[in-house]
Amino acid sequence: MRMSEGCEVAAGALEPAADDPLFSATDFRTDLDAIDVPTLVIHGDDDQVVPFDVGGKASAARIKNAALKVYPGAPHGITDTHKDQLGADLLEFLNS
Repeated sequence: MRMSEGCEVAAGALEPAADDPLFSATDFRTDLDAIDVPTLVIHGDDDQVVPFDVGGKASAARIKNAALKVYPGAPHGITDTHKDQLGADLLEFLNS
């Protein structure tokens, strides 16, 4: 796989970790239940790597008082494809 095809994982810096059995087989859902700080979950609704319903939507539902921001039509690699919007949303959240 070329870097441009799969650099979404780890903020676009690494090849996809989905090939790593520890990454794909580890269930982190109970860890989400323990988060007790303000949390912003951002997810593209056209993510083909981690579908929105099992990723962003499910994560936000498990984290107490999480804010969910959905990017319509956005893929998994929003750090590359939506970097300006992502930066603005992160700053807004951090300043709130």
